[in-house]
Amino acid sequence: MSLLVYYPNENVAMQVIEISKGGKVKYELDKKTGLIKVDRVLYSSVVYPHNYGFIPRTLCEDNDPMDVLIIMQEPVLPGCFLRAKAIGLMPMIDQGEKDDKIIAVCADDPEYRHYNDIKDLPPHRLAEIRRFFEDYKKNENKEVAVNDFLPASDAYEAIQHSMDLYADYIVESLRR
Repeated sequence: MSLLVYYPNENVAMQVIEISKGGKVKYELDKKTGLIKVDRVLYSSVVYPHNYGFIPRTLCEDNDPMDVLIIMQEPVLPGCFLRAKAIGLMPMIDQGEKDDKIIAVCADDPEYRHYNDIKDLPPHRLAEIRRFFEDYKKNENKEVAVNDFLPASDAYEAIQHSMDLYADYIVESLRR
């Protein structure tokens, strides 16, 4: 089964979890092995507010897959994949480089699956997400800037762009 399973009628795609909701360990995909590796333990006394991962077969300007924060009731183990629906985009600059995050909801969580756009989330939830990303690297003396959240339509454009970059990368790799 391909991990890039897309359900266009639902605007849902498979996402891979790297970091569990409530976790302090920063995992990431090791591109050489295809396994999830420990990158570091967060330096601050903050924890990931929601499950965090990536969208398979995407590529962004930072040479990583498209990042996604998936809002749902329960933590999910790193390495698992689930169906999620993008509801918004959080533009972010991490140490001077673009590092946008897709905000999504688990398509199979009855509490959140009805959300379709970032404006559907309570303002406090958005404030928590923003604060986490503004603060999680402060004790490493790294600068992060979070811009205003953008609607689902911007998220889908960003995902499509990252899928196009990935396709271009694969085509170029095959030419070599």
